Amino acid sequence: MNIRIANIETSHLKELAIIFNEYRIFYTMESDVQSTFNFLESRLLNEESQIFIAKIDECIVGFVQLYPIFSSTKLKRKWLLNDLFVLHKYRRCGIASLLLLKAKEFANETKSCGFMLETTKNNFEANSLYTAFDLSLDSSHHYYSFDIEY
Repeated sequence: MNIRIANIETSHLKELAIIFNEYRIFYTMESDVQSTFNFLESRLLNEESQIFIAKIDECIVGFVQLYPIFSSTKLKRKWLLNDLFVLHKYRRCGIASLLLLKAKEFANETKSCGFMLETTKNNFEANSLYTAFDLSLDSSHHYYSFDIEY
Protein backbone atom coordinates (compact mmCIF):
# COMPACT_ATOMS: atom_id res chain seq x y z
CA MET A 1 0.00 0.00 0.00
CA ASN A 2 1.59 3.26 -1.15
CA ILE A 3 0.45 6.03 1.22
CA ARG A 4 1.36 9.61 0.39
CA ILE A 5 0.80 12.67 2.59
CA ALA A 6 0.29 15.91 0.66
CA ASN A 7 -0.86 19.50 1.08
CA ILE A 8 -4.46 20.11 0.11
CA GLU A 9 -5.06 21.76 -3.25
CA THR A 10 -8.26 23.24 -4.61
CA SER A 11 -8.55 20.29 -6.99
CA HIS A 12 -8.94 18.00 -3.95
CA LEU A 13 -11.83 19.89 -2.36
CA LYS A 14 -14.77 17.95 -3.83
CA GLU A 15 -13.32 14.60 -2.82
CA LEU A 16 -12.22 15.88 0.58
CA ALA A 17 -15.67 17.35 1.25
CA ILE A 18 -17.20 13.87 0.97
CA ILE A 19 -14.70 12.40 3.44
CA PHE A 20 -14.93 15.42 5.74
CA ASN A 21 -18.69 14.99 5.74
CA GLU A 22 -18.21 11.40 6.97
CA TYR A 23 -16.00 12.80 9.73
CA ARG A 24 -18.79 15.20 10.74
CA ILE A 25 -21.30 12.33 10.75
CA PHE A 26 -18.90 10.38 13.02
CA TYR A 27 -19.29 13.28 15.47
CA THR A 28 -23.11 13.10 15.19
CA MET A 29 -23.57 16.05 12.83
CA GLU A 30 -26.12 16.06 10.02
CA SER A 31 -24.85 15.16 6.56
CA ASP A 32 -24.31 18.24 4.39
CA VAL A 33 -21.68 17.82 1.67
CA GLN A 34 -22.27 21.22 0.04
CA SER A 35 -21.87 23.17 3.28
CA THR A 36 -18.83 21.06 4.09
CA PHE A 37 -17.33 21.90 0.69
CA ASN A 38 -18.05 25.61 1.22
CA PHE A 39 -16.46 25.50 4.67
CA LEU A 40 -13.29 23.78 3.42
CA GLU A 41 -13.04 26.03 0.39
CA SER A 42 -13.26 29.10 2.60
CA ARG A 43 -10.54 27.80 4.95
CA LEU A 44 -8.27 27.10 1.98
CA LEU A 45 -8.88 30.30 0.00
CA ASN A 46 -8.59 32.51 3.08
CA GLU A 47 -5.51 30.63 4.31
CA GLU A 48 -7.19 30.05 7.66
CA SER A 49 -6.03 26.49 8.20
CA GLN A 50 -3.48 23.97 7.07
CA ILE A 51 -4.85 20.73 5.68
CA PHE A 52 -2.82 17.65 4.83
CA ILE A 53 -4.38 14.70 3.04
CA ALA A 54 -3.46 11.04 2.97
CA LYS A 55 -3.71 9.47 -0.46
CA ILE A 56 -3.55 5.90 -1.64
CA ASP A 57 -3.02 5.91 -5.37
CA GLU A 58 -5.07 8.98 -6.29
CA CYS A 59 -7.80 8.55 -3.65
CA ILE A 60 -7.98 10.61 -0.48
CA VAL A 61 -8.38 8.28 2.50
CA GLY A 62 -7.73 10.65 5.42
CA PHE A 63 -6.83 14.17 6.49
CA VAL A 64 -5.59 16.36 9.30
CA GLN A 65 -6.51 20.02 9.72
CA LEU A 66 -4.68 22.54 11.88
CA TYR A 67 -5.71 26.09 12.78
CA PRO A 68 -3.26 28.76 13.91
CA ILE A 69 -3.59 30.03 17.45
CA PHE A 70 -1.06 31.79 19.66
CA SER A 71 0.51 31.26 23.05
CA SER A 72 0.66 34.56 24.89
CA THR A 73 2.93 33.12 27.54
CA LYS A 74 5.40 31.59 25.08
CA LEU A 75 5.03 34.49 22.62
CA LYS A 76 4.76 32.08 19.71
CA ARG A 77 2.33 30.55 17.30
CA LYS A 78 0.74 27.30 18.33
CA TRP A 79 -1.48 25.05 16.24
CA LEU A 80 -4.85 23.61 17.09
CA LEU A 81 -5.10 20.16 15.59
CA ASN A 82 -8.82 20.30 15.19
CA ASP A 83 -9.53 17.42 12.81
CA LEU A 84 -7.92 14.06 12.14
CA PHE A 85 -9.81 11.35 10.29
CA VAL A 86 -9.17 8.20 8.28
CA LEU A 87 -11.83 6.35 6.34
CA HIS A 88 -12.96 3.27 8.25
CA LYS A 89 -11.69 0.69 5.74
CA TYR A 90 -8.18 2.22 5.88
CA ARG A 91 -7.83 2.33 9.64
CA ARG A 92 -5.09 0.31 11.33
CA CYS A 93 -2.83 0.83 8.29
CA GLY A 94 -0.68 3.54 9.89
CA ILE A 95 -2.35 6.42 8.05
CA ALA A 96 -3.37 8.33 11.20
CA SER A 97 0.21 7.97 12.45
CA LEU A 98 1.57 9.42 9.21
CA LEU A 99 -0.85 12.34 9.42
CA LEU A 100 0.08 12.98 13.04
CA LEU A 101 3.77 12.80 12.14
CA LYS A 102 3.16 15.36 9.38
CA ALA A 103 1.44 17.64 11.92
CA LYS A 104 4.48 17.37 14.19
CA GLU A 105 6.83 18.15 11.29
CA PHE A 106 4.68 21.11 10.28
CA ALA A 107 4.71 22.48 13.85
CA ASN A 108 8.53 22.29 13.79
CA GLU A 109 8.81 23.80 10.30
CA THR A 110 6.68 26.78 11.29
CA LYS A 111 8.79 27.35 14.42
CA SER A 112 5.69 27.13 16.57
CA CYS A 113 5.66 26.02 20.18
CA GLY A 114 3.68 22.91 19.22
CA PHE A 115 0.07 21.95 18.81
CA MET A 116 -2.83 20.98 20.99
CA LEU A 117 -5.87 18.85 20.40
CA GLU A 118 -8.84 17.41 22.16
CA THR A 119 -10.87 14.31 21.68
CA THR A 120 -13.63 12.60 23.57
CA LYS A 121 -12.65 10.35 26.44
CA ASN A 122 -14.36 7.39 24.79
CA ASN A 123 -12.47 7.74 21.49
CA PHE A 124 -10.17 4.93 22.58
CA GLU A 125 -8.37 4.49 19.24
CA ALA A 126 -7.45 8.17 19.03
CA ASN A 127 -6.42 8.30 22.68
CA SER A 128 -4.15 5.28 22.17
CA LEU A 129 -2.58 6.92 19.12
CA TYR A 130 -1.91 10.18 20.94
CA THR A 131 -0.37 8.33 23.88
CA ALA A 132 1.83 6.32 21.50
CA PHE A 133 3.05 9.59 19.97
CA ASP A 134 4.09 10.90 23.40
CA LEU A 135 1.51 13.67 23.39
CA SER A 136 0.98 15.02 26.88
CA LEU A 137 -2.42 14.51 28.45
CA ASP A 138 -3.29 17.67 30.32
CA SER A 139 -5.00 16.57 33.50
CA SER A 140 -4.42 19.83 35.36
CA HIS A 141 -6.74 22.10 33.38
CA HIS A 142 -10.44 22.31 32.78
CA TYR A 143 -11.64 23.27 29.33
CA TYR A 144 -14.83 25.24 28.97
CA SER A 145 -16.75 26.31 25.93
CA PHE A 146 -19.45 28.73 24.96
CA ASP A 147 -21.61 27.19 22.26
CA ILE A 148 -24.21 28.97 20.18
CA GLU A 149 -26.78 26.92 18.30
CA TYR A 150 -28.40 28.38 15.20
